[in-house]
Amino acid sequence: MERRNFLRGAALAGTGAALATPAVSGGHGTVLTMVQSWPRGFAVLDDAARYFADFVAQMSDGTLTIDRKAPGELVGALEVFDAVTSGQADMYHSADYYFIGQHPALAYYTAVPFGGTAQEVTNWYYHGGGEQIHDEIGQIFNFKGLLAGNSGGQSGGWFRKEMTSPDDFNGLKYRMPGLGGKVLGKLGASVQNIPGGELYQALSSGALDGLEWVGPAADERAGFWEVAKVYYTAGFHEPGSALSANVNLDKWNSLSDPHKAILRYAGMATTLYQLAETFSANGAALQRMQSQGVKALQFSDEIWDAFGAASAEVMDENMDDELFRTTRASFEASLKDSAAWISKSDGYYVQQRVRVLAGS
Repeated sequence: MERRNFLRGAALAGTGAALATPAVSGGHGTVLTMVQSWPRGFAVLDDAARYFADFVAQMSDGTLTIDRKAPGELVGALEVFDAVTSGQADMYHSADYYFIGQHPALAYYTAVPFGGTAQEVTNWYYHGGGEQIHDEIGQIFNFKGLLAGNSGGQSGGWFRKEMTSPDDFNGLKYRMPGLGGKVLGKLGASVQNIPGGELYQALSSGALDGLEWVGPAADERAGFWEVAKVYYTAGFHEPGSALSANVNLDKWNSLSDPHKAILRYAGMATTLYQLAETFSANGAALQRMQSQGVKALQFSDEIWDAFGAASAEVMDENMDDELFRTTRASFEASLKDSAAWISKSDGYYVQQRVRVLAGS
């Protein structure tokens, strides 16, 4: 079946329609050039970038607008960090863990192995010191950090065969960015960080044996189900993946206080709106892919244990960096506080809901 035909109906039921964007009256107002790591139309990720730009325009009544540039229109998908910190562009929308080569602490502003859920990440960012540390990193690299989106828990990924033991990762050509990719490297995988717009071709050509992307709503639209039929629905690497809309620090400092506030609050609104939309779309998207022959599986406890051991090694390898140590300590302290309540409230409630309703 042609992907475009199958997905035509799915797209209508998937991510929502564009929000109305007011025009800038008389050509006046501030325009920020935003380079992004996502091609136009990419589910979840480009949706978040689009919602963010729309919210900014609406909240400012058109006095602050964002000119979005997809990969290749100004810079490449993984060149957005350098473009913004150097002043070539005003801001970027991306996942900060793409740039751990600049500093490993940036991983925490997307996701780390066995890290926080989307709720726990935002708890830390806004109420546990995460935003202040983001600003410390920004002072080093010349950006103001902002969160603007979260894809939720990301899937374990796509494979051509079932993974029965940790040994199956040895020699596997696999796409996984961030510290999670380094974990798979510990298991012997040949890990690659390929931009999203190139993934379908890499998987279909055999350049990749497998990949992880986002989750059912985004993965369905990307068409990975056409060329790989084994899908692990839970992953260790990104339990709640934040997206960033970081602004060149010089540009940020030139903005009015109301415009700064609008950017920050638009990021908050984007995170809530886009995350809710993604969660609401994932279940139906998974069912549609299963109807096309996709096997939805879970990794064995043996594989999860191997992920855990390798993750501990990767995290500890960065502990010689003081800023990484500070970020990790702050994040883990917040995670401990969040988990102490969630396990006794929402987590326990969901277990009981499943048990009680199953018997009714």
